[in-house]
Amino acid sequence: MQSPETEVGPAEDFTEHFDSIRSLARDGDNAGAIELADGIAAAATDPLVVCRALVLKLGRLFNLGRVQECPAVLDRAFGVLSERRAPALRGHLHALAGIIAASDSLERCVRHLVQAERELDTERGPTEDTVTARHDLAVTYSYLGFHAQAAPLAERCYRAGQALGLPSGDHALPEVAVRWAVSADHLGDTESCVDMLRRVLRTWADRTEPRRLWPAEQYYYGYAAVRLRALGERAEVDPALFTAEEHGWEVADLRMLAAACESIAEGDTAAALRGLDRPTSPYTLGSAEPHRLRALAHAADGNHRAAREADREAIRTATSGTGQLRDRLVDGTRAQLDHEALRRTVEQYASEALTDPLTGLPNRRHFDRYVARLTEEGSDAAVGVIDLDGFKAVNTVYGHLSGDLVLQRVAAILARTLRQGDFVARYGGDEFVAVLPRTDLSDAHRIGARIASAVADGDWDALVAGTPVSVTIGWADLTEPFGLSGTLETADRAMLSRKRANRETVAAETP
Repeated sequence: MQSPETEVGPAEDFTEHFDSIRSLARDGDNAGAIELADGIAAAATDPLVVCRALVLKLGRLFNLGRVQECPAVLDRAFGVLSERRAPALRGHLHALAGIIAASDSLERCVRHLVQAERELDTERGPTEDTVTARHDLAVTYSYLGFHAQAAPLAERCYRAGQALGLPSGDHALPEVAVRWAVSADHLGDTESCVDMLRRVLRTWADRTEPRRLWPAEQYYYGYAAVRLRALGERAEVDPALFTAEEHGWEVADLRMLAAACESIAEGDTAAALRGLDRPTSPYTLGSAEPHRLRALAHAADGNHRAAREADREAIRTATSGTGQLRDRLVDGTRAQLDHEALRRTVEQYASEALTDPLTGLPNRRHFDRYVARLTEEGSDAAVGVIDLDGFKAVNTVYGHLSGDLVLQRVAAILARTLRQGDFVARYGGDEFVAVLPRTDLSDAHRIGARIASAVADGDWDALVAGTPVSVTIGWADLTEPFGLSGTLETADRAMLSRKRANRETVAAETP
C-alpha cells in the first residue's frame, strides 16, 4: 500500500523511505512496512541499503507471525553483506536470526544471540542502527526467559537512544521488565512481581508519556497495572493504552490476558476463565501466564483446590524448560570439546590456502597434495567419499546459516570418529573425503559404519528439528589404476549405489 510520496526509485535517497517504514511500524501497520521494505530492496543498488530494508522486513514478518518466510530473507540479507564490514547490520541480523531459530533449536538461537552481541560491541559509539539492533536483541533475550541478559541490554538501548536524541518512546521496552515480573510470580515470588510491576509504572511514567510508546509497548505498560489489580493491588489503569492499533499475535495475546485480569479485579471470575480459553504464544508473557491467571480467578471465587491445581500447572509449565537447558548445556559442552579437538587437529596446517574456512578441515587442495604424497611413497590406503543425505532439505527449511552449522558439526564428528593418522577433508558443498592409510576395504567399511552411526546419533533435532542428518559413504582402494581421479570416481559410484540401496530398503519397509 504505497502512496505516491513513498514510491521507490533507484536514484533516490532512501532515508525518507526508511523513516516511512519506521512510521508505519510505529503505527502498527506491519504489512505496509513490509511492502515498502520490499520496494527498497528491489530498487536499491547499495548492498547496505538492501540489507537494511531486509532487516526491517524481518522484524515486521516476525510481528505478524509469518516466521516461515524468514529463513529465505535471512539468507539473502547475509549474502548481500558478504565480506562487508557492517557490525550494526550483521549484529541485527544475528539478533533476528536468534528469535527465528528459537522455536526449532535453542542451541542455534543462543549462538546467534552471542554473535549479535559480539558484532555490536565492535561498533564504535552508539548509532541509531546499533540502538535498534540492541532493542531487538534485548527483546529476543526476554522472549526466551533470559531476563538477566535482557534487562541491562534494554536499559543500555534506551539510554543510547536518549543520547542520540531519538524520540523517548521509540526504544522504550517496558515489556522486558513486565515479562521478568510475571515470570517471578509464576514461580511463587509474588512479592518480587509486585515490586517490579510498580517500578515499571513509575519508571516509564517518569521517562515518557505512556501513549508515546509504540503500540505493543503501550499494551505491556498497561498490563503492568491490570496485572497488579488482578493480584489485589491498587493501580490506576488508562483504558486508552489498550486501544492502540497493532495487528499480530503479541497484542492479541495481551488483549485477552488483560481482559482476564480486569475481570478478576472486578470479581467476574467466570468471565475471566471464559476469556482464557485459547492458547497464547510462549513469547508474550510465558506459557505459564494463563495458568497463573486461572489460579487467581479460582482463588478469588473461593475454589482453592482448583487454584492450587492451576498454580501447580503454572509452576510445571514455567520450569519445564530447565531439564532441556541442562541437556543443551551437556550437548554444547560436547560440541565445544569436539571443536577444540578439531582445532588441535588442524593446527598443523600452516597456510589458510589448505584449510576450509567454514569447517576448519583441510580443503580439496590439501587433500590432493596429501594423496599425491601417499602415491609417491607407494602407500596403500582406502579413500572414502562421504555425502550428506537430504542436505538440501536443511537449507530449504532452515536456511543456509543453519546448513553451515550442520556442516561444522558433521566435520567435528568426522574428525573425532576417525582414527589417529587418518585424514579427512571437505571436498566441496556437502561432500567430505576421508583417507585411511594402510587400510583395506573391509576395514574401511567397518570404519564407515562407525562414522555413519556417529553422525546419525548426533542431536540433530536440537539444531534442525524434524530434519534428520545422515551420511552415505562409498570406498575405493587408492591402488586404482587410473590414479586419484579413478579412485574418487569408483568411491563416488559406490556411494551412489549405497544411496540407491538405502532408498529401496526404505521403500520396501514402508507400508
